[in-house]
Amino acid sequence: MTPSTTFAGRTVALFGLGGSGLATALSLKAGGARVIACDDNPARMEAAAQQGIGTGDLRQAEWTTFAALVLAPGVPLTHPAPHWTVDLAKAAGVPVIGDIELFCSERAATSPDAPFVAITGTNGKSTTTALIAHVLAACGRDVQMGGNIGTAILSLAPPSPDRVHVIELSSFQIDLTPSLAPTIGVLLNLTPDHLDRHGDMAHYAAIKERLVAGAAHAIVGVDDEFCRAIAGRRTGPLTRVHVGEAGEGPGILARNGVVIDGRPEPAEAVADLSGIGALRGAHNWQNAAVAYAVASELGITPDAFAAALATFPGLPHRMEEVGRRGAVLFINDSKATNADSTEKALSAFQRVHWILGGKAKEGGIASLAPYFPRVAHAYLIGAATEDFAATLDGQVPFSRCGTLNAAVAEAAAAAERDGAGEPVVLLSPACASYDQFRSFEDRGDQFRALVRALPGLRAPGD
Repeated sequence: MTPSTTFAGRTVALFGLGGSGLATALSLKAGGARVIACDDNPARMEAAAQQGIGTGDLRQAEWTTFAALVLAPGVPLTHPAPHWTVDLAKAAGVPVIGDIELFCSERAATSPDAPFVAITGTNGKSTTTALIAHVLAACGRDVQMGGNIGTAILSLAPPSPDRVHVIELSSFQIDLTPSLAPTIGVLLNLTPDHLDRHGDMAHYAAIKERLVAGAAHAIVGVDDEFCRAIAGRRTGPLTRVHVGEAGEGPGILARNGVVIDGRPEPAEAVADLSGIGALRGAHNWQNAAVAYAVASELGITPDAFAAALATFPGLPHRMEEVGRRGAVLFINDSKATNADSTEKALSAFQRVHWILGGKAKEGGIASLAPYFPRVAHAYLIGAATEDFAATLDGQVPFSRCGTLNAAVAEAAAAAERDGAGEPVVLLSPACASYDQFRSFEDRGDQFRALVRALPGLRAPGD
């Protein structure tokens, strides 16, 4: 745990007692603050009280006594409307912050030179965060990984000069962190997302830009117009990361699965990704190139980076290799809950038996039409079945399977008969999971279990 000592002796209001909220309350308490915590769920308030956290109804509180309101990132700050606690805080002149701000304040007060790598972007944040942490740990560094990827930042060990914090940040977390100033700030890419919480793309991009604007060294993927503009406004140290042939100025490149350091003359190839199953596809080339940019800033040599990269196991539910049966490869990409994410998976394979469906997002899968020629057959599940059938009709052969169990059985049998060099059974639903599953993790776990129950399956490494 990182105790939040910067509010010692003062009273702090806190709203939202999920995983990060409870960790924040415990951190504040350990640091000497008095906490008044609140949540819409009475069971969460009871659980917090059982751990010695002060709770109360913030609607009835005297807000002039609070030094800050700590807001959980899932609670609206501005759009579609500020949460009622935000209105009360602003009326009383109380700053509204999040748990990342508490960490930043603690780092500034106790260990300002502690290395802090912050990663954001619309897509690829979790894989890049995990990849950076993996490389640094494999090279012998003391690494703490958390934030939006899973472990709450204040549950991690405290900042210190010989410990690297590698932290994934969502736009919601950045919005609650006014003093964000990491050692290295990473912005991967920007496409429209969470506009219901940010109003419009300009506001969303401006929030993301704050992470690199405040960084001592910025690393920016410049393959989209928003990030190119942000890189152009950067005045401090900057490394650009390019995928493909296009690019402005020297930087780190990822071309045809090879990471290239384009800053020296001549450019140097650093790592070949072609044999790393966890890093398939151009989006993962960008992730690897960014990881190299971070590692090199922290003193990792190219040879050490390449050796560590080769052992990266990947993340569950993100282009996860479940196993092989004969020539057939089974991939769990359950994290792909929209068409933009599924596009990354379809672009990585040539002959796909595609399992998709669930609770559809706006726009459906029409944008994926350029990849339909790669699809041997589609297996539809869940509530989106008829909408997706209408999109695929006349372009891709499909089956209405209804359930994941039926889809896996049919896809596995068809792929085995396929005759292509490496047919792929790909779960990449392009949908939310909530019509049939508790979460995308639950969906992916069930897919993995069904695949591993197939006779003759070889797990990775076998």
